[in-house]
Amino acid sequence: MKAVTRAILAVIAVPIAAAAAFFTYVAVTTTTLYPNPEDVKSVMDSAPLPRWANAVEQGRQLVRAEVRRQNLPGLSVAVGVGGDIVWAEGFGWADIPNRVPVAPGTRFRIGHTSKALTSAAVGLLLEKGRLRLDDEIQTYVPAFPRKRWPVTLRQLMGHMAGFKHYSGEEADVPSAHCERASDALPSFANDPLLFEPGTQYRYSTYGWILVSAAVEAAADAPLLAFMRRQIFTPLGMADTTFDSATEPIPNRATFYFPRLSGENNLGIEVARPVDYSCFAGAGAFLSTPSDLVRFGLAMNNGTLLQPDTVRLLQTPQALPSGEDTEYGLGWMLDTVPLAGRPTRLANHASRNLLGASTSFMTFPERGIVVAVTSNTSYAETRSIALDIAGAFAEARRPSGRH
Repeated sequence: MKAVTRAILAVIAVPIAAAAAFFTYVAVTTTTLYPNPEDVKSVMDSAPLPRWANAVEQGRQLVRAEVRRQNLPGLSVAVGVGGDIVWAEGFGWADIPNRVPVAPGTRFRIGHTSKALTSAAVGLLLEKGRLRLDDEIQTYVPAFPRKRWPVTLRQLMGHMAGFKHYSGEEADVPSAHCERASDALPSFANDPLLFEPGTQYRYSTYGWILVSAAVEAAADAPLLAFMRRQIFTPLGMADTTFDSATEPIPNRATFYFPRLSGENNLGIEVARPVDYSCFAGAGAFLSTPSDLVRFGLAMNNGTLLQPDTVRLLQTPQALPSGEDTEYGLGWMLDTVPLAGRPTRLANHASRNLLGASTSFMTFPERGIVVAVTSNTSYAETRSIALDIAGAFAEARRPSGRH
């Protein structure tokens, strides 16, 4: 009996010892990038106006503490109030071994936040009468196979079309290169729908690749060319473009990925090369927080789209039960406390693309836009963006403008 007990204990001890050795190895080999918050260096193009100095200082302290706490390589922030960018600053490293600092002009993958930009392209084509939300998608992309039920542009944009989402697993990350969004359709064109469109909500990047193909068809131009001509150039978004696995792109950050369990505190490594071109307007854009803020201010101020179009895109879709999905047509929608009162939030975020974390927030009634980007996956940027927005909302109070 004692021999059996010893054998059982030995069997139990082996995995325990292995686990202990593993975690010891992780602890020993994990590099803390910034031992103290004050070690997080920053780059700013110009000093903020005195009116925003306190809010900026609060933001700086918050960012440095979070970069240190989360062990992030780099992070960039921009804030717009009214019609102007009032703060833009980069923190930490865009490239760790070469000690390249993050600057306001450093380009980051914005991942799923690309959908908000592509939503505006749809809005422009709606205003021109070249797209209609309730048309079947084959009206614009006739080569896409019909399914058991009709699928409309509105359903695709609202994630209610029954399309699956990419898993994010190694086998599901793009490997091909796509010149046009339509080039990516064969990878999912023959998949069956998961449910009858309009009856459920299920987030789908594949659905937005099809939206991108519809934009290209209606615009009679490649998606990037149309968006540069109609959105990026008019708004001064000179740093926004498609990512490329083959072409050198100035000021692009080096991208990192947590080596274990999505935890940057357990160490990071350089993300493997990947070509996101097939994600098109669903997730292929590079941008800067400043460019995202320019875009958000234009959406808030009616300088890009008509106010009715913005409302259409930023109104949550409804399920048959009457419950809303908290998602519009390319926008995540929420109500959050801001400087002591509930405030409508139209935003988008991305955390799980290789080397990408983004929180892009617009508070239309408060005239505030905040964008936060990091060059690693799974960074917690939402709380940072909300706290920064709160600091600037408080700074507006003495003037009486809300």
